[in-house]
Amino acid sequence: MSDASEIPKKEEGALAPEPEEESDDCGEDEATEDMEFLRNLFSRNLGIGTPDKVLDELTLEGVAQYIKSGKCKNIVCMVGAGISTSAGIPDFRSPGTGLYANLQKYNLPYPEAIFQIDYFKKHPEPFFALARELYPGQFKPTVCHYFMKLLKDKGLLRRCYSQNIDTLERVAGLEGDDLIEAHGTFYTSHCVSFCCRKEYSLGWMKEKIFSDDVPRCEKCSSLVKPDIVFFGENLPLRFFTSVKSDFPRCDLLIIMGTSLQVQPFASLVSRVSKSCPRLLINMEKAGQANALFGILGFGGGMDFDSDKAYRDVAHISTCDDGCLALADLLGWKAELEDLVKQEHARIDSQDQSSESKGAPAKL
Repeated sequence: MSDASEIPKKEEGALAPEPEEESDDCGEDEATEDMEFLRNLFSRNLGIGTPDKVLDELTLEGVAQYIKSGKCKNIVCMVGAGISTSAGIPDFRSPGTGLYANLQKYNLPYPEAIFQIDYFKKHPEPFFALARELYPGQFKPTVCHYFMKLLKDKGLLRRCYSQNIDTLERVAGLEGDDLIEAHGTFYTSHCVSFCCRKEYSLGWMKEKIFSDDVPRCEKCSSLVKPDIVFFGENLPLRFFTSVKSDFPRCDLLIIMGTSLQVQPFASLVSRVSKSCPRLLINMEKAGQANALFGILGFGGGMDFDSDKAYRDVAHISTCDDGCLALADLLGWKAELEDLVKQEHARIDSQDQSSESKGAPAKL
């Protein structure tokens, strides 16, 4: 399924318990993070303490100057469906064009049912029909994907946290250690039977989907589901363990193409230190939590407009345009455009080679 869209899960009760730490170092990280969160909480909501202002100005130019200063070495990216729409993959919520607005043909009781684990186990056909339309390998990464690859190549990217399941981050060159696929991935699949859990490859699943077969386990005949996270399932364990190490060290958070409405992903914006700048590149402002959510630490509490704003920047544009503008300010624009051109040509060449041999195009 090439659904770069963020699977809209975790809004209701699918929050996995955070695992206990296994080393003293991890315990220290957690204690430091908890103390930083409390400092941030009191500073932000009770007016205690003076936050450090890192950016000279709350603009894209200010962010660029900060990156160029050499003080920014651990950038964390949080991305959602908006970074893949220019590749031709629909997001979920856009009126008229979003995925939810175009699911009538599947005769669902309600649009979200297609990603409900209980509904899937009884009626898997709609999901696999959708997967056939949006399967990984049919779309190319966008300018935004390659901007993150450029951050990696320059030694600035600590991690990318993605809500997407389209695997385009991987196609663009972000490898396993660079990437946290918060809502799972199509790269592997497993039998849904708790007693079996046999694993299947991307190639096996692709063959089943495109032969119109409902994938069933060769061992126990239960359904086989790609390892994407449905409503009613827990996020990957690695999501929680990585958050504890990455966000206290983050010195620039770049949020792109997400509405910041899905928990627990949305609350990650509040896990960075109180001095860490946060840049949102999106078609509209997001993450501005109400006072109650801010006190509880959910939703991020981003502040773009008040007199107290000191670190949050909203650049309202498409994700591709925002990344090109930032790359231009950094002196990377030509390098980014060349990278996109070269990689797209390489992908096209691979597809043509596969087709000439009579084989399906590879991811």
